[in-house]
Amino acid sequence: MQSDAKYYRLAMRIFADFSGTIAIPAVAAALSGKWLDERYGTEPRYLILLLVVAFTLTGALVYKKAKTYRVIYERLNNETQDVN
Repeated sequence: MQSDAKYYRLAMRIFADFSGTIAIPAVAAALSGKWLDERYGTEPRYLILLLVVAFTLTGALVYKKAKTYRVIYERLNNETQDVN
């Protein structure tokens, strides 16, 4: 039961980390792009450009974090197997 708690904590950490990594750049890009388009009358040029940049950045960050969390999970899994 104790080892399950470690997995749940890791899962919640991953959920929180990925949620912010996905949501924050998308929202920031959408708001900034809309503001720039309204200011310069270029609708929807900046909105689309910034969203593409945000999604590309988000994809790279999620990939990097997934690799990191995989290592953490494998280490946790090995520790649990060593105990048993």
